Amino acid sequence: METSSLVRGKNHSKREFKFLSLLIRVNLIQYWRKLNAIRTQSLLMSSLTVLFLIGYIISAFFLFYKGIGFVGKFPGFGILLIERLLFLLFAILFVLLLFSNIIISYTNFFKNREAQFLLYQPVNPQTILNWKFIESTALASWAFLFLIAPFLAAYGINRGASWQFYPSIVFMIGIFIILPAVIGAFFAMIVARHIENRAFQIVLFLITVLILFVSIKYFKPEALPEDETRVVAVIDRLLSKTSFVQEFYLPSYWLSSGIVNLSEGSFNAAFLYAMVLISYSLFFGTLIFTRVGKLFYSSATAVQGRDSIFQNWGLYKTLKMRRKIFKSKPALIERFFKIFWWIDSPIRALIVKDIRVLIRDTTQWAQTLMLFGLLTVYIINLRHFTHQLSNQFWIHLVSYLNLMACSLNLATLTTRFVFPQFSLEGRRLWIIGMAPVSLKRIIMAKFWLANFLCLTITLSLIILSCRILKMPTDKTFFFSIAITVMTFTLTGIAIGFGVLYPNFKEDNPSKIVSGFGGTFCLVLSFIYILASVVLLAIGSPWTRLANTLPIISLACWCLFAVMSVGFGIVPLRVGLERLKYLEI
Repeated sequence: METSSLVRGKNHSKREFKFLSLLIRVNLIQYWRKLNAIRTQSLLMSSLTVLFLIGYIISAFFLFYKGIGFVGKFPGFGILLIERLLFLLFAILFVLLLFSNIIISYTNFFKNREAQFLLYQPVNPQTILNWKFIESTALASWAFLFLIAPFLAAYGINRGASWQFYPSIVFMIGIFIILPAVIGAFFAMIVARHIENRAFQIVLFLITVLILFVSIKYFKPEALPEDETRVVAVIDRLLSKTSFVQEFYLPSYWLSSGIVNLSEGSFNAAFLYAMVLISYSLFFGTLIFTRVGKLFYSSATAVQGRDSIFQNWGLYKTLKMRRKIFKSKPALIERFFKIFWWIDSPIRALIVKDIRVLIRDTTQWAQTLMLFGLLTVYIINLRHFTHQLSNQFWIHLVSYLNLMACSLNLATLTTRFVFPQFSLEGRRLWIIGMAPVSLKRIIMAKFWLANFLCLTITLSLIILSCRILKMPTDKTFFFSIAITVMTFTLTGIAIGFGVLYPNFKEDNPSKIVSGFGGTFCLVLSFIYILASVVLLAIGSPWTRLANTLPIISLACWCLFAVMSVGFGIVPLRVGLERLKYLEI
């Protein structure tokens, strides 16, 4: 009896493993065919994207190499400072990876058509979870691996590491990314299962507020002593405020210590930290691959079976009382948009629909909150950083770095939230196509709505940051005009490429953005931002060069205007022309 049960268990495990292998193989084939299709359909854009990626790797490696070499030359504490920055970098990246895995796992587990289809099939939920976990980990971690590779290569060359250093850190990082993926998957399933519980909501809110309060209090900069050298004070404050990243219980500490020991040739110590990473990754990975299928299924059931509007009315309420639900007054958002009487009612209805979809999508809100949390940290630190600025050169440099930071935030917003708007209409696009409004007007309505929302955010951000940097009114006005022009351009890029490269088969915005069109949109946005900031900095009326040769300022401003019009209008016009040949 026991032998037959064991045999059945082994056969069941083999069957589930074969099905998981089939899912992985099918999706890899699909991804490969998509890449081939992109390569054959648009060789120019594919080549530009590859050139940009190669350029990023080379330029990032050069900057990291020079920066690490410069910091390492500080007498006495150069090596110590580099190691502390390494520990701090991986601690921050671990937190970002954790948030990324939570958001992507929630979307991929419970808001994905493939997952919903598989749940209705005679397939073990554990097998479905295993595949979606592998896919979510890859989606959340590929950017981390791409960004960190030039830094680690530059660090190893600066420290004179042996050839064993490079394959070893690849192995350690591959093990490291499993931990935030497992934690993020667990948290996503727990949130999906209990998000409607009022007590759970209160506890989650209180924990978030507590973490924010403790972080702000802990990282609040202290005033520098007047009788102390500036560099020594900054280094001492940096070392004291970042001592928490060297706590032994942090996974980032195990990875960072392993990398440091590998660079120094201490392979035995690095092997110890690698074994710690492997043991925890194997333990938690085994849990999620074998023991949480029931939790995944119950969470998916809870997400798909939310309470309806009739849940609390019962079967004993009359039909007349139920009809009263649909006789309520228009919602606040509808009454607000009635103010814009010059906009046609179909366009107003479309705008209201887009805003409601954004509000109801919890995954969109989670990413928005994370983005604005990072902006809050940036603003808080910018306020304390201004006390150290006295030289006009550094004030001028920081002001344009602030413009770049605000515009990069704008590019993140447009790529993440504006680019997928057309694709998110999905297979329901034919309904909009039958409406008494042309697709061109619908796209332009999305364009103006995105501009309105983005301008509200970016103008507020640039004005606030300029005030914190204590800039005069003329400089604040100058940067406000610049960010306004860049907002229209970046929104045009996102809308245009969103129409040119739609993905109607996918309802996950993260996957839509991760495609070729989203990547190319982000690449083009970054190129435009870099060129614009350089032109505006060279042509700034407050520099010595511009005062000596005013024609340079005029030339730079004209180039900025022409480039903004070209980058913004061309993709939008081409996208609108593409609508004529779109099959709905």
